[in-house]
Order: sequence, then C-alpha cells, then structure tokens
Amino acid sequence: MRLSHEEEENNLSLSKFESMLKTNKVFFFDSEEFEDIILHYMDTGRMNLAKKALKLGQEQHPKSTGLRLVQVEMLIYEDRLDIAEKLLTELYAIEPTNEEIYIQQANIFSKRDQHVKAIDSLKTALQFTDDFADVYSMIGMEYLFMDELEKAKEYFIKCLEEDSDDYSALYNIIYCFDFLDQNNEAIAYLERFIDKKPYSEVAWHQLGRQYYALKNYEKSVWAFDYATIIDESFLGAYLEKAKGLEKLKKYQEAIDCYTTTMELDDPTSFALLRVGKCHEKLGRKDLALKFYLRTVHEDPLLDKAWISITDFYIRQKNFQKAIYYVNKAIGIDADNSLYWKRYAAINQGLQFYEEAELGYRKAFEAGDIHLDTFILWSQTLQQLGEYENAIEILLQATEIFPEEFEIEYRLAGLYHLSKETRKGNFHLNNGLRINFKNHTIIQENFPNMWKKKTVQNIIEKYRN
Repeated sequence: MRLSHEEEENNLSLSKFESMLKTNKVFFFDSEEFEDIILHYMDTGRMNLAKKALKLGQEQHPKSTGLRLVQVEMLIYEDRLDIAEKLLTELYAIEPTNEEIYIQQANIFSKRDQHVKAIDSLKTALQFTDDFADVYSMIGMEYLFMDELEKAKEYFIKCLEEDSDDYSALYNIIYCFDFLDQNNEAIAYLERFIDKKPYSEVAWHQLGRQYYALKNYEKSVWAFDYATIIDESFLGAYLEKAKGLEKLKKYQEAIDCYTTTMELDDPTSFALLRVGKCHEKLGRKDLALKFYLRTVHEDPLLDKAWISITDFYIRQKNFQKAIYYVNKAIGIDADNSLYWKRYAAINQGLQFYEEAELGYRKAFEAGDIHLDTFILWSQTLQQLGEYENAIEILLQATEIFPEEFEIEYRLAGLYHLSKETRKGNFHLNNGLRINFKNHTIIQENFPNMWKKKTVQNIIEKYRN
C-alpha cells in the first residue's frame, strides 16, 4: 500500500524526532511538524512524548499560535480546563478569527456539560473555518449529548453534504433515524444518497439493515447483495445477508453466505452456530451436530451453543445427552430462566421429578412468570405428592392470571386430592364459569375427581 505524500512526511518527521531523543542532538522542525508530532503522540496515548515534543516545539517557536492551541488541547485532555480557558483568552486577543480557538472553547464547554454554549462556540467557528464538515459533525455530537436527535441528524446530514466520504457521519445519521424509529425515512434518505454515490457499499449495507428492521427480508437481501458486489470482502454485509436468507427460509444460500465469511476471516462462533441451525432446518442432523460441536470448541463460554446442542438432543428425545449439555449452559449463565426451564423439562422426560421441580423453581426465581411455568411446576409437585405446595404455586399464579380457567381447574383437582372438597368445588365452579369447553382438564389430570357424582352434577349445571 502506497502512503500519501503527507503520510510519508509525517513518518519522516516522527523518525527524525525519535532519533533526536535517542542521540540528544537538537534538530530543527517547523511549527507545523511539531503540531503533527504532538497530535500523533496524543492520539496514540503517549503523553510523555507529546509533552516533550511540545516543550521542544515552544522553545524553537515561542510565538507559534498553533503550538499554543495544541497545548490547550493537551490541557483539555488532562481536564485542566481553567488553565486551558485562560490560555484561550490570551490567544483570542491575538487571533480572534482563528476557528480553532472557538473549537477548543467548545470542547471545554462540552467537558463541563454546557452543550448549548459548546454549540454556540462551534457556530461561531463556522464563520471562520474552511472545514465545514468537521464543525458540523461536532455540532451534531453536541446535540446527541443533549438527546436532541432531530437536530443532531440535521447537522450530520450537513456534514455528509460537505464530505460525502465521511462514513462516520453517515453512521450517525442512521443512528438518529433508528433511535427515532424512522426506518422508512432512513430508507428514503439512503436511496437519495445512493443516487449520488451508487458505489457506496456502506450505504447499501445500511439500506439492507433498514429493510431488515422492517421485516422486508427480500429487499434486505437485495441491498446486502449490492454491498457485497461492490466490496467482495465486506464481511458484515455477508453476515447480514445470511441472516436475511434464513428469514426467507433459503437455508442453503444462507449457509453459502456464512461460509464466505469464514473464508474471509477466522470462523466466528456466531457463523458456525447459524450454519448448524440451517443444516438442522434442512434435515441434515449429522452436519448440524458437527457445527454445534465446532461452535462450542471455538467458544466454550457461548451458552447459546450449548443450548442449541441441548435442543437438538431434546428433539431426538435423547434426554441423557440433553441434560449433560443443558448443565453446561447453566454453568455459564445460572440466572437464565429459559435454561432452567429446559433443565426441568428434560428431567421430567427422564421422570426425575425432584430435579424437574428444582428447575421450575429456579426458572421462577430467575424471573419466569409465564402461565405454562406455573402449570408445569404444579404438575411436577403433584407427581411428587406435594399437593399443598402445588396449590401454593397456583395461588401465586392467580395474582398474575386472576381469571385463568386452567389454574382454576387444577386448583379444583388439587383441593379434591387434599380432601378439601368445598374449596375444590369452589374452584371447579370458577373454571366452568370462565371456560366450560376445557373442563376435560379435570378428566385428563384428576380422573378420580372426574368420577365423583357431585362433580358431574356441578358440570351438568353449566352444560347449557
């Protein structure tokens, strides 16, 4: 890769400066060279070298405004704002039309969370600058800090109009559209931008993301396709295209896209996992398992991969292997209610009811308050003969689901099992009142109660 003339000069200046430090000789640099050297060291976090360069620069060029402005930047970086502001006041008296004075003043205001004042300073800088794009971008950032997304978007758009290659501005524009839930407006803007710059792979990629957000997967894949045609090494566009193809159930094409990402760079656990999912959708069970196992080999801490293997074995009804892999996932994220729910379901399949009960309890403690969790939990306790605990669980559920027939029928059955017939009949009446059609829940889950004549008489009362 060839360096630009400016980059070559900067590299020469840096080499010359570092050589001077090693030999203790004093070389002459013009003030702009010193500015570039100082800013390079600041950008790379080597503040000691930046300070040495500033000291030498000011010794050689004591009246340089540029070096003093770099000093201001350094002071702001170190949060020495009062000293920086004092130095800016002195510089303003010398060069009141220097836009950098207003830009640095804006940086001070911004550090103090005085964003309106920062914007005012930047607007003054616009009167003296030739680099409108940079100042517009800074104004946009100040509006972002204030959560004024419409204004921020307006100034990032101005920035991009000045410099159509400023992709950070384009990303910020789309961020604003996304935050404001303006996907259609974002699409219209991107289409106008693409009309002017049809070979902008970044714009095509962002257009694809907008269509994906709107669930228009055909258009999404179409846009990502253009991004990959323009830049055949655009890894992100291939990944997004593959996700869109999955949504369209074009699993083989999705696999091809994911495979391309793995050819462009080292395989990621995400891509390996998705390839496994696609193979499973296509009925290629052996290949699916192979990619799931490659995923956990690539990233042993990726709980979603362990869960994918768990679900694979659940679908095969191989509960012994499923329990091994769900335990791996729980070991990584013990607060995930979905993992505990699987743990419970697998143990129930193995008829290990105590372990199943633990799983449902842990799922509840991790925040799962779905109706089916309460139902399955109470069923497990019923199978363990713990009727009182099962009733307690369902009474808790009534606080969240106050008019739920399934809870009422199960409470009726459990009270009958506990010999509390009056309470059982109360809940039976509730269930029949709410939903008569599903009263067969009693027959399926509580056959002895179903056979009782008194129960059949209550059911008959609601039949018509």
